[in-house]
Amino acid sequence: MCNLYRMTKAPAEIARLFGARGSAGANFAAEVYPGYPGLVVAEGETRVMTWGFPLALKGKNGQPLKPKPVNNAREDKLGTSFWRPSFERRRCLIPVTAWAEAEGIKGQMTRTWYSLAGADVFAVAGLWRPTEEWGAAYSMVMVDGCPQMTDVHDRMPVVLAQENWEQWLAGTPAEAFALCQTCPDELAVDRTAERWGAGRSAATSG
Repeated sequence: MCNLYRMTKAPAEIARLFGARGSAGANFAAEVYPGYPGLVVAEGETRVMTWGFPLALKGKNGQPLKPKPVNNAREDKLGTSFWRPSFERRRCLIPVTAWAEAEGIKGQMTRTWYSLAGADVFAVAGLWRPTEEWGAAYSMVMVDGCPQMTDVHDRMPVVLAQENWEQWLAGTPAEAFALCQTCPDELAVDRTAERWGAGRSAATSG
């Protein structure tokens, strides 16, 4: 599952590319981690939201714990009570430059980056909702991974072709669900020596 992605374009450029209204104060880091702010396109404008729906947790004695950000939604779970209201009424586009997966042996894992070949930025299918804990929050929709990812992970984000953006945003649930397919296009793969956990502690809201 995707737990790290990059979005290196300026908010004004994303607004232009996606035909959306820009919003003021769009601060976020170029590398986005669960629980941190990222940029999405929702309701016709670019908006900064927290990546991950809050999941309430309790300790062994029943005491409330800090919520966990659930940053990925499997396509086969979109009909469950946790995801269904957002899937039916609040879908968004997540601009992405590349997403990362951990590769290698435990304790020495490195980052392998995936992007759409020939594209500086692309759209991933997303859901969003208002939350009491973090304000507006969003999550990525996941499907089976493509052959290029077989040796790293069996799931990947839903990459939407530009001609399908409006169908994802405004189509019926059935029309939107039909777009939850494994990306057929070639991916660019960048295997790096970057340690998987590096940079997370330094991630900021911009």
